Amino acid sequence: MAKKGFPGMTQLKALIFDVDGTLADTERDGHRVAFNRAFAGAGLDWEWDVALYGKLLAITGGKERIRHYLDYYNPEFRRPAQLQEFIAALHQAKTRHYTALMAAGGVPLRSGVRRLLTEARAAGLRLAIATTTTPENVRALLENVQPPVPLSWFEVVAAGDVVDAKKPAPDIYHYALQHLGLAPEQCLAFEDSGNGVRAARAAGLTTLITTNDYTHDHDFSGARLVLTHLGEPDQPFDVLQGGLPVTDKHYVDVSLLHALPR
Repeated sequence: MAKKGFPGMTQLKALIFDVDGTLADTERDGHRVAFNRAFAGAGLDWEWDVALYGKLLAITGGKERIRHYLDYYNPEFRRPAQLQEFIAALHQAKTRHYTALMAAGGVPLRSGVRRLLTEARAAGLRLAIATTTTPENVRALLENVQPPVPLSWFEVVAAGDVVDAKKPAPDIYHYALQHLGLAPEQCLAFEDSGNGVRAARAAGLTTLITTNDYTHDHDFSGARLVLTHLGEPDQPFDVLQGGLPVTDKHYVDVSLLHALPR
């Protein structure tokens, strides 16, 4: 069924959001700090500073990130016999620290996020999440922003280890689409990273990128639109890549999303 006013275009029915870096800037002062607290609690002298963590973000998934760190940045570490269990325990501790950090004050949603979520729901668009972070971390973020965002707003929460292959593999998006019961052309993905856009595009999804300090120099080939943020009426975005289908728009709203070619 074509959307009225845009002949031949499949009607947009759902928005699928990444979480870390997309809904909120949680990486530097949230996840990174939680990893370091988990390491200290385990008696390890590992310290992931801001620059190192930026490099480690090329690897999606917390457990995968720890293993990559050992392989490429700390190969002299004497690995325990049960390495997989050791890494899993560290990651569980990290999740607890992250949840505590969010409960202590959390981080704000990025510009335009709350407004767009609210407008999308009012317009009848369905919402979903597709992320490599754990369901506990998703809940910790949404419950502790002010005011909280009900997790129930999101019909599908595809998170963590519900699929084996993490982004840039498209598996998490395939999972979300399957549970939404929608085709890729009926949905729009929101991401912030090169791995994210590769995952979404491999699943056939039109993708809108909002960059951040860690990802502004990523390769966003294949993204329909790359912006500095979603924007507000008094806080316009900058267009970094792609063309606006509605030239007088300075913040992302539902009408702009409907106009994006898919």
